[in-house]
Parts: sequence; structure tokens; C-alpha cells
Amino acid sequence: MEAAKFASHWLPFCREKNIMERCPEAYFGSDHVHTWCSETEKIKIMYDNMKERVESVVERGGVGDEHITSEHDSQAFGKWTAGFTRQEHPTVIQVLLESEKDKDITGHGMPNLVYVSREKSRASPHHFKAGALNVLLRVSATMTNAPLVLTQDCDMYSNDPKTPLNALCYILDPTKASSDLAYVQFPQRYYGINKNDIYGSEIKRLFKINAAGMDGLSGPNYVGTGCFFQRRAFFGGPSSQLSAEIPELNPNHVIDKSIQSETVLKIAHSVASCNYENGTKWGSKIGFRYGSLVEDYYTGFILQCEGWRSVLCDPDRAAFLGDVPINLNDVLSQVRRWAVGLLEVSSPWLYMFLFLGAYGQDLQDFILARSTYKKWYNDQRMWMIRGVSSHSFGLIDFLLKSLSISTFGFNVTSKVVDDEQSKRYEQGLFEFGIVSPLFVPLATTAIINLIAVIVGVAQILKQRHYDEMFVHICISGFVAANSWPIYEAMVFRVDKGRMPQKITFISICFAWVLYIISFLILRQVHS
Repeated sequence: MEAAKFASHWLPFCREKNIMERCPEAYFGSDHVHTWCSETEKIKIMYDNMKERVESVVERGGVGDEHITSEHDSQAFGKWTAGFTRQEHPTVIQVLLESEKDKDITGHGMPNLVYVSREKSRASPHHFKAGALNVLLRVSATMTNAPLVLTQDCDMYSNDPKTPLNALCYILDPTKASSDLAYVQFPQRYYGINKNDIYGSEIKRLFKINAAGMDGLSGPNYVGTGCFFQRRAFFGGPSSQLSAEIPELNPNHVIDKSIQSETVLKIAHSVASCNYENGTKWGSKIGFRYGSLVEDYYTGFILQCEGWRSVLCDPDRAAFLGDVPINLNDVLSQVRRWAVGLLEVSSPWLYMFLFLGAYGQDLQDFILARSTYKKWYNDQRMWMIRGVSSHSFGLIDFLLKSLSISTFGFNVTSKVVDDEQSKRYEQGLFEFGIVSPLFVPLATTAIINLIAVIVGVAQILKQRHYDEMFVHICISGFVAANSWPIYEAMVFRVDKGRMPQKITFISICFAWVLYIISFLILRQVHS
């Protein structure tokens, strides 16, 4: 509600000053605010006051009477009762702005803004992010049924107000057949990445290189954010008959009532209930698809299997920008979740055809994508680190989940900024600091390969077995070279981001145990 009030001043200010960064936090935080004047100072004070009010309410844990200044406010906050919990509460739908009625300070119409909190019940599954998206898809259908839907992560902001026009150029292009175009995907791009991207956070292969290559085939996959969908695509293949259990959800249904009318709100609350999908095709044949922690990849994959295609729109100016985690544990935890989700989607037979190599081609792809050698080197190192940690743990989580032993939930990646941590990140230092099980296989692998190189070189100098040992030393040496940040964190660093001694000790023990096991196996084989 505070954001809606502030927007009535912020949007006219952006139009008047031709501001491209529509996120006030990003705009005021940049070092190149070219339009600084008394009006800018006034809008910044207004924004800071809004932030302070919101943060004080969050800290207090409740909305005080001083913030309830109208009957509209009273009705909205009155919906929260003492029995509300995060896991158990009814549907809440609150219209904050209606385009037909609400105007900004210059008289321009404001966009529709509707707050939706789907019903939660311990007895019903939440289906994580995909379930929330399907609720929003149905609620928006009953209230406006707009033909286009933009999905956007909460930590991404608009960096170019012309982005919807860029998407419409593809969707409404009369020279091309657009009847089978499901969505227009913008690549994920980020701000705040340090000079050489030590954690490989740009993920260029997925968002840039692969997406550009697939653009000439069936199109890029859906990556969860920055994507404009045709609503029609969620209700069956391009040539199939529309499938919706009630007329109000049919993509061709025309809304002729106010979004605040009793009829519209009643239907919206109905389709947002947690039991609505029981006995329907939602999540399996229509809407965003369930069955994977990476519901975005899975949904895009299924849509293309149904005959839909997509296009990549990659303008020079990023359409959207987002945060990245600057802590190694958070980076690896995020990829671990992706690993579990991808294992839930892909056929096991596909993994028989995977192989290592093609570093030269990979480097060429990076350079052609306007990257640098150092970024490529850090990216391939992070690829190795993820494989040992995130993907290994993800495989274990997937197997445990498949055996109904445990369930891995959806955890939002932490992106809280600490000054000292931020300083180390800008210096290109890996951030360890905490005792995380994800670090144990990294340190163990680094120790084993370093010992292997030392022992291998010693044997070559002693026994002169160059031919037998060369390949082994090259492989272990390559891993050891990529492990330098780990050695540095274990031995040389004294800051808070160094490798915890407990992790180092456990890793040494693991390395020793693996050595003993290998020695016993080899002795048994030779005997």
C-alpha cells in the first residue's frame, strides 16, 4: 500500500526526467544521478520516509493505528486475524489500485495493482513457486484476463520501461506466424557482480550462449523471470481446443465488470483456494507445471513438447536487472536446488551421453559473448566446484526424495550484503566463513589432488616413469590449480571469510580415509 502511494509521485517523476531505471533503490543508489535537483531531493526524501515506515512495521511485527488513515486501509488490514500463520490462513485478495479510478498526481491513470496471498493449509501441498504462479494466473484471469502475462522474480527490477514494447514487436509481428509463439524470454542479467565474476554468477551458457543458439530452433527455455507469456499458451497446445473448467478462466473470456465488484472478487477468491485444483488438470496439462523444483525449466520444456515455440529478446540495454548471492555457500546452495530439480526433469538415459571436455570451444563461446578470459576461467572453476558440491548433494537429495526418506524444500537464496563480505568479494576472494557441509567435498578434493600432484612428481623424479604418470599429474594438477582459492582460505587467510578449521580438519580426515580405502582395494586387487 505504501508502494502504491509512492508510485503516484514516482511514475510522473520518471516520465518527466526520462528515467530508465524504474527501481528507486537502484536509481538513488547509483553514482550517476544526472537529474539531481530540488525535485529529485524531494522524491528521495519521500522514498526514504516510505522505507522507514515499512521497515518499522516489519520490525514491530504489526501495522499501527497511525498507518490506518482511511476506511480502505481499515478494511484491508482487518483481513489479518490473530489466527493467521504462514502455513495456515485463508485467501487474501486486496485491490490497491484500479486503473479506471486511481490517478497519479498529474492526472494520468495508474495501473491495476492487486495484492494476492493464496490460501494456505497444512493439509494441502503448496507446490512451491509453481503453485503460487498458477493462483496468480487464475486470479488475474478472473479480474482482467489480459492476453499477456509477465513473470518476474522479486529481486529483479525494470531497467528499461520500453521492454513491453520490445516483447510486443515479436508477439504482434504481422509478417511472421505468431499463432504458436508461447513466450518472449529476456536473458537474466545482474548488477553488483565483481570485476571478474569469481562465482560465475552471470551463468552465460544458460542465459546467453545456449539461449541464442536455441533461438534458431524451437526457441530458448523459460528461465523463471523476465518472460512475457501469451496466456493462451497455458491452456493446451497451439492447435488444441481451449480447456478451462469455468468460463472465467477461458483466455477468450471478456471482463466487463470492475475488478472491485463483488462478483469478480468472489470468483477470484474461489480460484485462489488451496483445494481448487483438486480433480483438475492444473499443474499437469494446463498452467505452470508441477513435479520439479525447477518448475520454470520444466514448464518451458513441456510447452515446447506441446508444439509451442519461443523467442529470445536480448537488447543492448538490459531489460531487467537482479541481485546475485556474493557468498559461496549461498551460490552452491542455489545450484544444489537446481541440481535436484533438473534430475527430476531429465531422462536418466541422457546422462549416458554427457562427457567432459571442449574447453577450447567453451572459451570461444565466452569470448564471442563479449566476456573475458578471467571470467571464463572463474566460470569453469565454478562449474567444477558446483559439480563436486551442489550437484553431488543435489543427487543425494533427489535419491532420498525418490525413496520418500526426505523432501528437499524451496529455499530462497540469501542475498544480504555485509560490508566486510562485500569488500572481500570485490577483491576477488572466495567467501567461506561458515561451517557448511557443502565445503567438505571441496576441501577434500583439493587436498587429495594436491597430495596426488606432490606424490606423482616425487615418483617421476625418483623412478623416471614419465609416460605412466604424465596424464595423471596433468589431471590432478588442473584440479589443484583450480583449487587455489581453497588452499588460500585453508592456510594463508586470517579474515572472517577463511575456511573454518573444523571443515579443514574433517576434510583431512576424509582424505585420509579415502586413501586408506583405496590402498586396501589396490592391495587386494594386486594380491
